[in-house]
Amino acid sequence: MTAPSLSIERLRDLGVVGAGGAGFPTYEKLKSPAEIVILNAAECEPLLHKDKELLIHHAAEILDGLLLVSRHVGAERTILAIKIKYEELIAQLEGPAASRGIEIHRLPDSYPAGDEFITVYEATGRVIPPGGLPRDVGCLVQNVETILNLQRDEPVVDKYLCVVGDVEDPVTVRVPVGTSYRDLLTAVGVDAEAVGHVMVGGVMMGKVMQSLDEVVTRTTGALLCFPEDHVVARRYNTTPRQRDLIGMSACDQCSFCTEMCPRYLLGHPIEPHVAMRSLEFNRMGEGAILGAQFCCECNLCTLYACPEDLYPSFACVDNKAEMRSKGQTHPATGRRDLPVHSMMEYRRIPVSSLIQKLGLSQYRNVGPLREVDWRLAEVRIPLRQHIGSPAEPIVSRGERVRRGQKIAEAPGSALGVAVHASIDGEVTSVGEDVRIRATG
Repeated sequence: MTAPSLSIERLRDLGVVGAGGAGFPTYEKLKSPAEIVILNAAECEPLLHKDKELLIHHAAEILDGLLLVSRHVGAERTILAIKIKYEELIAQLEGPAASRGIEIHRLPDSYPAGDEFITVYEATGRVIPPGGLPRDVGCLVQNVETILNLQRDEPVVDKYLCVVGDVEDPVTVRVPVGTSYRDLLTAVGVDAEAVGHVMVGGVMMGKVMQSLDEVVTRTTGALLCFPEDHVVARRYNTTPRQRDLIGMSACDQCSFCTEMCPRYLLGHPIEPHVAMRSLEFNRMGEGAILGAQFCCECNLCTLYACPEDLYPSFACVDNKAEMRSKGQTHPATGRRDLPVHSMMEYRRIPVSSLIQKLGLSQYRNVGPLREVDWRLAEVRIPLRQHIGSPAEPIVSRGERVRRGQKIAEAPGSALGVAVHASIDGEVTSVGEDVRIRATG
């Protein structure tokens, strides 16, 4: 029997993208050969359980999809990288993985083990150079849900995500793309109007929801619900001016932010405490803050390392944007001879410590996969949901569409993917998004 193969154009047409982060189109990542393919099942954000649940319920599909990717890029090794704490799940995966020639690598239960630079280092010992990509060291890293979508060979019209935090029943659910956060929370038994704050994507690298009318996209990973006075929401809701003033007045240059920075520990020339120093000296000595461009925005420095609860990650992000606008590049970009810090393995931050520090220990740390009977009145499907150019609409107001039907084309030769209807219904408007009202 001929082994199945991947079609780059079909992946683009089906809308397969990275299911987390920026949502980089998968077809583009698969154009380059790789020696090692890594399935990133670390899921190191506190309280999240989506990848674990997908592996529990859909292991065969995911492992088959992973093997398909490995064959496509000509990989010599295929690795499933998963937290060591999931020993029961690992025991279930060992036989099926071995029969497919897939290695299992146990990651420490630390943050940010899921950052692809850290995942590559932990699983292979290879260090991606500053400003580089996994392919620079012969690796390809893929997300669990991305591989599942790829294997299913269907239009991507649903998103798996967690609803956790200050809720009675934390869950993982499969949600039609374009569902409003209000409808999602209501469907899983949460009183949306009673929630004080919602973090979208994760407590460490997410963003604060601005409106319950925001919608689920192909990269939405979680909704974390918090009461009005929770420390996480309070810290994220400070203004840039407040953050700068606090940093200017209170930073004593202890350098804890740098000493715990995961990229600094990999040998990258990033020093968050220097970015903080720039607040006090009007960014004098720009050469010293160029390293901010290597910040992975994991927020470990801001939400854990700083003893004064300052905002080093935000200073790095601001400096990074300024350096980018000026076209400035650090001279160490791409260097492969930078040594890993000798204390790297001793400065991993346990997720349990993060949970304690961020006031999350009061919430149930579970998220079982639950089926929901979606009865949505409307969805609003953005034409730009991830990195790349927006899709180009091919439907008009008043047109009837079916779930899975293409409603927007991939944007010519530009980076991007097609978009599809997530419910049966009638198109009520077409603009930056396509609104579909349910029928029948």
